[in-house]
Amino acid sequence: MQARLTYGNWMPLVIIGSLFFVFGFITWLNGALIPFLQIVCQLGEIQAMLIAFSFYIAYVVMALPMSYILEKSGYKNAMSIGLGLIAAGCLLFIPAAKSQAFSIFLFAQFVVGSGLTILQTASNPYLVKVGPQESAAARISIMGLLNKGAGVLAPIIFTFLILGEFEGISAKTFELLSPAEQASQITIMSDNLILPYLGMAIALSLLAVALRFSDLPELDLEHEAQSLQVSHSDKTSVLHFPHLILGVVTLFFYVGVEVIAGDTIGLLGSGLGVENATSLTSFTMFFMVIGYLLGLFLTPRFISQKTLLIASALSGIAFSICVIYSNPAHFGVSEMLWGWLGIQTIPNTVAFVALLGLSNAIVWPAVWPLALQNLGYFTAKGSALLIMGIAGGAILPMVFGVLSSHYSPIDAYWMMVPCYLFILFYGIKGCSMTTWRRA
Repeated sequence: MQARLTYGNWMPLVIIGSLFFVFGFITWLNGALIPFLQIVCQLGEIQAMLIAFSFYIAYVVMALPMSYILEKSGYKNAMSIGLGLIAAGCLLFIPAAKSQAFSIFLFAQFVVGSGLTILQTASNPYLVKVGPQESAAARISIMGLLNKGAGVLAPIIFTFLILGEFEGISAKTFELLSPAEQASQITIMSDNLILPYLGMAIALSLLAVALRFSDLPELDLEHEAQSLQVSHSDKTSVLHFPHLILGVVTLFFYVGVEVIAGDTIGLLGSGLGVENATSLTSFTMFFMVIGYLLGLFLTPRFISQKTLLIASALSGIAFSICVIYSNPAHFGVSEMLWGWLGIQTIPNTVAFVALLGLSNAIVWPAVWPLALQNLGYFTAKGSALLIMGIAGGAILPMVFGVLSSHYSPIDAYWMMVPCYLFILFYGIKGCSMTTWRRA
């Protein structure tokens, strides 16, 4: 029988919740790392986006090998292995910081991404299958709050611990320093990476051991596979499930726009001379948290998950166009939304990038249960395919970097519009397709 979480068994929820917090913290450190390493390693726009590329490309390269490990080791052990890999990647940041070698930073990012690949391949279907299908999106949304909450904290903590006395630095202000001052600041900033990443490696290793010996129930999908055998006797491959394959493409575009919104806001702000540009990702993450809360409150009482997914895509199109046509010299949007609270205001162009977090919030928890529905035996491979969709976070930011260098960082946001249009298609039709043939 399939394992189920109950209200009387909170420990599994605490364990899975801690994993989703780890996802968010590690993933959205990239938003701070990109403008930071742009300064430390003296990178151009395209080189800077390699930081995100090396992280997210691991989801493509390692997804199928990690699904094999998942099938052989089980969901709980696979999660423990993933945490161990992330810890190893964090340790690689130490020699990278010592040498200030960009290639080692990229390799460390790939190792961390590999660990997250198996962790997400195991934990997301676990949340979907561990309870009723109709509440799967709610379970993922609750964990998403922890994930994005960690994303709010990560850039702020990074800026505080690692930049220290250089907290207000940006690429624009760094160029004004003399070569000697630049070299001195780069050395200090690099050394500041060592202790935080060592601490993360130790914490993740302890969590991996705790998870390995926890009482987290294992999933058994054999019963579901048998029940679906008759109704899906013609399904001999994951490729025979259109709602899954289109879900993979949807996640490709979604993760791409999510990463662009979260990771390029620091570069955009740094280029415009905004202080504390490494912490700007927190604004995007804050709006994602708001989006998750709205999703939990509105669905399914007032609006269906499918309708909210459509609304998310439409708002993403609108905010993307606003990024392009808003005035970067004006601060009216942030002054109206949060400036009266005493929080740092930012140019309208940057504020609309942050608001994309609101559009992106509901997509992930909506797509996973829709795409994995009725897969049975194919759940592990289907999950691996969905994880491969995260490759959008590697490829689309690189496209963004190329467009930024050839046109402008602001005009590059035009690429967001067709991405949101495909998400719109999945919400309207793609998620309900059961065959590739016309009826």
